Amino acid sequence: MSVNPMAYEAQFFGFTPQTCMLRIYIAFQDYLFEMMLVVESVILKKLDGFPGCKISPFQIRKSTEKFLLFMKEHFDKLFGKMEEMLLQLVLNIPKNVLLPEDKVHEQYPYSKEQFQALQDEISQLQQQYRAEASAGQALRAELEEQKAVQAELEKILQWFDGLENICREHGIGNFKESFVFLAQNSKKLQDVLKDVEEKSKKIKKRDQL
Repeated sequence: MSVNPMAYEAQFFGFTPQTCMLRIYIAFQDYLFEMMLVVESVILKKLDGFPGCKISPFQIRKSTEKFLLFMKEHFDKLFGKMEEMLLQLVLNIPKNVLLPEDKVHEQYPYSKEQFQALQDEISQLQQQYRAEASAGQALRAELEEQKAVQAELEKILQWFDGLENICREHGIGNFKESFVFLAQNSKKLQDVLKDVEEKSKKIKKRDQL
């Protein structure tokens, strides 16, 4: 078998020429083996018609194997010549022939240096794309964080709106006055709580006595 990969031929045919030759070889070989089995069975039937024949089936099998080996050796030599001829004259694409899908290379030829420059440019563009994708992901994360902060601010504004409504209900329209009002009420609540705690302690002491 040829060791030449014949990649261009494989592109055209859809299979490698070596694969084609291997399948032909296997098909011929299988046919040869089957033919020898048929010949052997015919000989055995013929010998059954001669009762005095001293040739055993084992001897027939040994003779068949020797003849098969002889045929295979000659077949391999002939097939080698046939393979060489087919690979050179039939399954080979001449060097000056260009496949239709490769016509673009003829119209727009590139040197190795130009091709390498294109590869470098592609690699640079890929790096830029990755950097932009990463930056975009960071921006999306920041937007999500801003949405969360905005939601919290809206809650605070709603709380202030509710607070302002409460102050208006109590006749306090100025926002500064509202805070003063809240602070005074908070102080009153603290005093009441302290008074309740002191009375609770006194009651506990009396109960202990």
